[in-house]
Amino acid sequence: MIPERYSSYTFALMRIVFGFLFLCHGLQKFGMLGGQMQPFLSFPLGVAGLLEVVLGTLILIGLFTRLAAFVASGEMATAYFMAHQPQGGLPIQNGGEPAVLFCFAFLYIASRGAGIWSADAPRRGSRVF
Repeated sequence: MIPERYSSYTFALMRIVFGFLFLCHGLQKFGMLGGQMQPFLSFPLGVAGLLEVVLGTLILIGLFTRLAAFVASGEMATAYFMAHQPQGGLPIQNGGEPAVLFCFAFLYIASRGAGIWSADAPRRGSRVF
């Protein structure tokens, strides 16, 4: 069991990892990391890729974290209901597990803020460590 005193560190790691994975998720839409290239501003994949790269980077570094995570959560909810839900009733059936996980992780990050190890911390007077 992880002691309570480490919660700020584990939350920071969670924010950083989810931000990094979301950034990678977006980069795939532009032909990187094994993905297939989408037209830059095509709808919906090009726009989604651009949002994922920008928002993933902001969440990763912890800048404007609450807003970025809230928008990312909304994007993932939209992606789930537009692309996955029509293919089956449950996320396990329609391949929507990543969208659901991202959606709720980002909703939690939006409610909690950036925490430590973030670009937002010095702006808000938070402790760095």
